[in-house]
Amino acid sequence: MFIRQTRTNNKITGEGYFTFRLVRGERVGGKVRQITVLNLGRHFPVKQDDWPLLCLRLDQLLHPQDNFLPIACPEAIERAAQRYVGQLIERALPPGSTAADLAPPSGAVVADTVTPERPAPDFQEVDIDSLQQTQPRTVGIEQLALHALSQLGFPQKLAELGINGATRAAILGNVIGRMAEPASELATWNWLQTQSALGELIDVDFAGLSPMRLYRASDVLMRHRAAIEAHLFSSIETLFSLEETVTLYDLTNTYVEGEAAANPKAHFGRSKEKRSDCPLVTLGLVLDGSGFIRRSQTFAGNVSEGTTLEVMLSGLGALRGAMVIMDAGIASEANVTWLSEHGYRYLVVRRGGARQFDEAGAVAIETAGGEVLRLQKVMREDALEVELYCHSAGREAKETAMVARFGSAFEAGLQKIADGLNKPRSEKGYDKLMERIGRLKEKSRGASQHYTVSLVADDAETPSKNATALTWAKVPVGGTMATHPGVYCLRSNETTWDEERLWRTYTMLTDLESVFRSLKSELGLRPVFHQKEDRSDGHLFITVLAYQCVQVLRTQLKKAGINDSWATLRKTLSIQRRVTSSLRRKDGRTVHVRKSTVAEPALMAIYQALAINPAPGGTKKLIC
Repeated sequence: MFIRQTRTNNKITGEGYFTFRLVRGERVGGKVRQITVLNLGRHFPVKQDDWPLLCLRLDQLLHPQDNFLPIACPEAIERAAQRYVGQLIERALPPGSTAADLAPPSGAVVADTVTPERPAPDFQEVDIDSLQQTQPRTVGIEQLALHALSQLGFPQKLAELGINGATRAAILGNVIGRMAEPASELATWNWLQTQSALGELIDVDFAGLSPMRLYRASDVLMRHRAAIEAHLFSSIETLFSLEETVTLYDLTNTYVEGEAAANPKAHFGRSKEKRSDCPLVTLGLVLDGSGFIRRSQTFAGNVSEGTTLEVMLSGLGALRGAMVIMDAGIASEANVTWLSEHGYRYLVVRRGGARQFDEAGAVAIETAGGEVLRLQKVMREDALEVELYCHSAGREAKETAMVARFGSAFEAGLQKIADGLNKPRSEKGYDKLMERIGRLKEKSRGASQHYTVSLVADDAETPSKNATALTWAKVPVGGTMATHPGVYCLRSNETTWDEERLWRTYTMLTDLESVFRSLKSELGLRPVFHQKEDRSDGHLFITVLAYQCVQVLRTQLKKAGINDSWATLRKTLSIQRRVTSSLRRKDGRTVHVRKSTVAEPALMAIYQALAINPAPGGTKKLIC
């Protein structure tokens, strides 16, 4: 074999350029003809001086039994040789197939959802001891991810948006890589090149893809973010016949590595991962009651939660009367008023207000954890809103212990000041001691409100007057944690629901917390390594897209009784590989067979639940 350089012209622009081909000589009818083995493209990266070495190594990889020792060659040549051998084997026709059998629908990118018919037996006489297995690549997660994306019409939507084929492939690589090996885009590029068989499933050579292609694909995604999110949720509604009744809204933040000086959204703030040493960015999500994301948006890391609601819900086109559920951080009076004015129902934690609870007017229900919860429903005087007071025994024990702990610490601090008044060298200045008492109140987490503290000064009228005595008395303030531990209050303008329905609907907000945990721990939302705003937003959006696919798969698997987390599913899927097996035939030629390993029982159960071909990629055979 040798490499041939050929000059050609672009038929549209007339531009001249060189293309490179791997060819071999073959005698046909008494004449030697050059047969193209593989088109190497116009951007062939190997220098001309290294072509003979590359061809020699290619020949050795295709006929491994003819050589005792591999040829020593530079790493770049070895990578190129492995890549081109893989392409030769991958592009060989499966046994019993023709080129027409393999042609996919125009513009389609799909996973195998139907098991192909078994081809006719192909018996070969081979030397078993010559068996070599090479190029193992993961294929299980890739197969399932393509299945989910195809159900949502994601590849077709990208084509409709006018995104070219190379960028579409990079987008798929970004999203599926985030599902399989959550990390940065650079790590995803390495995974696509060295570990994944995704390129074989969608007929793309990721080994020839530059890392910048993945970054630019992220930029393209951000330009079409609104259209893509609307399409995906519309597809999900159709796929699962969702009823638009409940909308969940919450925010989380994640930290950025580095200063992120070029990202105006990166600000220091209160980190939910305790990483206040890093700049933060905030992700807001609007979900439906089934846990699917309707809309996402990135905000500044120090954004006030209450100011984001109108931005997120405006333009969603939610049905009038849809129920919006959110926590106390977002449920400001202004937001509640805005929801009412725009025809939304709401169910939120009440901010502020006195606690109260009437045992006689309460009903008892049992939570999923077996705890008995007591609920008291109180209608507001104007009958426009209802308040639901909830009492939890477990929460009561926790809050009682908190009040006791902080109260004891506050009293201990006061006692220390009082004891110092009787010591000759201790601080006795009235103003200084008042400052100390103020600091104690600040650290008391609200426990100080239940104490009346009196610091007595001497009779001096001078600014340097001294304190002579310190007394205090505990007087619990009514309607607080001290007098009503374990009580919290929900408010809603849905006045027709009973106590249990209101409470169980609100607890759907805990599902949103599990979504954030999945985004961060299972899908690589944190940390963000990008220093520019668009790239940072793109990283978060890729994670959101990966979550949508994961949620589609888990929802379908739950119907089949498979309730594993994505982390567990990923471990099960990661076992399956595509492997090339090479054996020497009796006539001295080598047969190369590339196919997927047999699915383990747990993986087979997943494939059967989703009606997916358990042998992704089919079988490819090359005899040379």
